[in-house]
Amino acid sequence: MRYLIVLIFCIGFVSCNTSTNESEIIFADNQVVAHRGAWKTKGLPKNSIAALKEAINLKCTGSEFDVRMTSDEVLIVTHDGDFGGLDIESNTYEELAKHKLPNGETLPTLKDFILAGMANNTTTGLVCEIKPSKIEGRNMLMADKTVALVKELKADAYIAYYISFGYEIIKHIKKIDSNARVLYLDGSKTPEVLKNDSITGLDYLIYKFKSKPEWVTEAKSLGLKLNSWTANKQEDIDWLLEKDFDYITTDEPELAFDRIKELAGKTK
Repeated sequence: MRYLIVLIFCIGFVSCNTSTNESEIIFADNQVVAHRGAWKTKGLPKNSIAALKEAINLKCTGSEFDVRMTSDEVLIVTHDGDFGGLDIESNTYEELAKHKLPNGETLPTLKDFILAGMANNTTTGLVCEIKPSKIEGRNMLMADKTVALVKELKADAYIAYYISFGYEIIKHIKKIDSNARVLYLDGSKTPEVLKNDSITGLDYLIYKFKSKPEWVTEAKSLGLKLNSWTANKQEDIDWLLEKDFDYITTDEPELAFDRIKELAGKTK
């Protein structure tokens, strides 16, 4: 009897651990991707954990952020090539982190950022943009380290997409993780080229789509995902909604939600 009790306890313990480790995230059923987080309305720093949490609070389907790498190969979340007046690729994380974000946050490492994005989040995917480096070999290294970190944190389910202006970066990510969803940002590749290279979709400047509307039709026919950036004007958001884009990357997520609601009401 004692052994039976122990066996039941062990099975229950394994079962609890399994359910704890399983991701419960289901991306929200809307098109809104907060550009560098939902920062604008509340005056939060772009690419801050606070802006990420606000995007989660709004239940955006995605929150985009930018990744760079320091001289000592620490992946950090920031947009520009310098931080606090220091060149990121020439300085260590310790040196850069002496400078705080405007809200007092420490410069987030990618690890801390992903962990924050996994906490109390059941709706908002992380859209990870890897910024290309001009230093030979670093693009592949950043891609390798980013994917490895995601695996280490068991965060795969939370990564909606990897995106980049570096075509070799997203091709490499797809090579090392065939299940990864990757989008190209530069706007220089046709939908057919992307499809042939197993890229998940197009994530182009809205001007590019307006100047080449046939790419929208072609992308849909090829089963590619469509995202556009950075749509902050009502007329641009409306155009993307009317064209049935999968995603709209915006600094104005609240406006995007308003337009979705307004246009949905007109179609009833």
